[in-house]
Amino acid sequence: MTSAWIGSLLILAIPIMFLVSSWFHERRANWNLTMGVAIAALIISVFSGIFAITGVVEFGHGFSWVTHSPVSLVMLSLISFIAYINVRYSRSYMAGNKEEERRYIRWLSITLGFVTLVVVSNHMVMMLIAWAGISWALHKLLIFYPGRQRAALAAHKKYIFARIAEVFLLGGILILYYQHDTWLISDIYNTLSVSETLSYADTIAAIFLAVAALIKCAQLPLHGWLIQVVEAPTPVSALLHAGIINLGGFLMIIFAPLIVLSSAAQWLLLIVGGLTTVLAALVMMTRATIKVRLAWSTMSQMGLMLVECALGLFELALLHLIAHSCYKAYAFLNSGTEVESTMKRRLAKAVPPTRKDWWQAGILASALIVALILALSLPAPYSPWVLLAIALTLLIAERRGRLSQASLGSMVGLAVILIAAYTLQKNGIHFIVEPKATSVGLAGDLWMAFLFIAFFAGYILLRYHRDHPMVARTWRAFYAGFYLDEYITRLNLRIYPTRLPVRFKPKHLKIPKEELFK
Repeated sequence: MTSAWIGSLLILAIPIMFLVSSWFHERRANWNLTMGVAIAALIISVFSGIFAITGVVEFGHGFSWVTHSPVSLVMLSLISFIAYINVRYSRSYMAGNKEEERRYIRWLSITLGFVTLVVVSNHMVMMLIAWAGISWALHKLLIFYPGRQRAALAAHKKYIFARIAEVFLLGGILILYYQHDTWLISDIYNTLSVSETLSYADTIAAIFLAVAALIKCAQLPLHGWLIQVVEAPTPVSALLHAGIINLGGFLMIIFAPLIVLSSAAQWLLLIVGGLTTVLAALVMMTRATIKVRLAWSTMSQMGLMLVECALGLFELALLHLIAHSCYKAYAFLNSGTEVESTMKRRLAKAVPPTRKDWWQAGILASALIVALILALSLPAPYSPWVLLAIALTLLIAERRGRLSQASLGSMVGLAVILIAAYTLQKNGIHFIVEPKATSVGLAGDLWMAFLFIAFFAGYILLRYHRDHPMVARTWRAFYAGFYLDEYITRLNLRIYPTRLPVRFKPKHLKIPKEELFK
């Protein structure tokens, strides 16, 4: 047996270990076993990724159903790391009820098994089955407390949207098989990498995959379930936001040559993902609950990641995916402490930026970005650099914050450091995935630049001019999420109704009439 076969079998052993370990939780929750599986998965995935990137082992000469893509191995390492952190946190979080512990760790192990199986799959049918398995196992975790109405309603909507996404994914897979006569993702990737145009059928397949990714990433208007599943246990929310919901972006990355050759798929991602990026970020500003704010933030970040894929910036999308996963895992698992920190920030008096501060910050940030583009002769698209300039403008202008004060020079220095770190990371990840030219060109770049500038204007209005009558009315619309979820929920319940659990109200205690007269 060659080293390539050994490496392929070791990678395939990761999802198998997670799935098999679920059987050992029938009598009691064996937390040490699941943590051991997560550690073993992390070690295997990290070393496999190093060997694949450096070329020490050619995984493509092993078991063909197992991926040898560095992107997949990086994702596998990330998911294994988050799995270990999640299981370790869950051990304390779920302590107290043996039955709940046993049920929770069993479904968590099954979910992790299917998530890792999606990532390691090089066979499209195996990936589809694992993708459906994620929805099935995650549904059990989302209704872990079945008596909660919001959790049951969210899980019901998630169930419907997951089936729709899987139908589109199945359609795209069948079309690709019919066109290329292979089930292997690597073969399709290599074939399309040297193609200059797509057939009509391949274009339809690209659109189907883009729709599946948009639904999986909870983009507007099919987003409500992601906001309401915060009723589930906190580690479930952390796993969902840090690992599972990112798979839509992962799907776009592994089918990158197909996406960059389809203008329709690119514009679909740019329009839906771009609008979700801006609107969800602004809606987040109107919310007070920590978990709900994080959920809206996830929607916005997923939209931005899909936009990056549409612009051909797949290396930036992968970097974004990794950073977002680590941040969201920390944010949800640390949400209890964040409540206290948020209250302190709100009670502290902030000094709003003056008009001079805004002009200084805008000029300095723009100058830094333009200088970098000219110095390194960076090619288009330039809209991500517009977003970075806006972020640096906010950083410099709002230097007199609620809990700290900073000088203009220190903020400019920090901006330079952030630009350097961002540039190095973006260029360094080229060893894993490279950017690709798309067909949306200048039009797509201008569209996203317009949306980013609109977000900047909306941010200033919602934060610093909230008392204005026009902004107050706009605030209410943003707070309600433009009532999009309400319309979708009514449509869901009309087409596919369900019975929600009866909510117990102890304040409305009903006493039999005969007892009132005794």
